[in-house]
Amino acid sequence: MIKMVVDDRELEVEEGTVLLDACLDHGVHIPNLCHLKGTEEPHASCRLCFVEIEGMEKPVPSCTVKVREGMRVKTDTPGVRSLQVSALRFLLSVHDVDCAHCPANKKCALQDTAKLLRVGLKAKGLGTYLKEPPIVRDHPLIDHYPNRCVLCARCVRTCTTRNGRPLMTFAGRGFRTVISFYGAKESSSCLDCLACIEVCPVGALTLRICNGSAKKQDLLLRPK
Repeated sequence: MIKMVVDDRELEVEEGTVLLDACLDHGVHIPNLCHLKGTEEPHASCRLCFVEIEGMEKPVPSCTVKVREGMRVKTDTPGVRSLQVSALRFLLSVHDVDCAHCPANKKCALQDTAKLLRVGLKAKGLGTYLKEPPIVRDHPLIDHYPNRCVLCARCVRTCTTRNGRPLMTFAGRGFRTVISFYGAKESSSCLDCLACIEVCPVGALTLRICNGSAKKQDLLLRPK
């Protein structure tokens, strides 16, 4: 175990722990969307988990750093908040803010981050870019809502871990990037898993209940 200081609070954590995990485990909330605990290689795509570390010139994503003895960390400086607000506003500029009709409403990481940073969910200062079509149904069971998706890759990485090979990936480039299912031709294989839906932080993946593909009670009563 090593000792470190986060926001003037001394923490005792296991050496080699990812800094973001160490903070979250001790009740220090750092905004994040793409992080998966236990992942060997950080994705670091959401650009929200910045912190300032004594001895480093610039803020760094806390998911890319491991703790060390005597480390001193600040999570709530003007520089850190400025970077987080900029990243959040960009995400909101390509997000369909329709919380009332989203299954992630009131348990959404994007809502939580906006509340923490005191940023309105309606993007200001940036135009809004939404993709077409608003719903992609190239999977037999799962609907993908590109305009809710934050491209965090949690679903893709979890799918790869669970199945040994990915059944989904990113398709397209830039603003046109979406999730694409290419290995899940049979609905039964995904029905036994559905981990991609469980790890989505914003409700961008949802189950489609339709005749002939799956019984509603089977989906709702599936063991966690």
